[in-house]
Amino acid sequence: MNISNTTAEKMKSVKAAWDKAPDGAKKDAALTHYKAAEKAQTAKNDAECMKALDEATNALA
Repeated sequence: MNISNTTAEKMKSVKAAWDKAPDGAKKDAALTHYKAAEKAQTAKNDAECMKALDEATNALA
């Protein structure tokens, strides 16, 4: 399996979870991590992207 495909799938999954989350501090924190993940993905840094996505997921929990 291609790591970039996995990263793209996780980006979609985290974005969907973020879209459903109620407004508030958790959603704001998750957005910060999601934006970091987007930057990492653009830089083709899959490891950093996945780390940021995990942080975004944790922020929403």
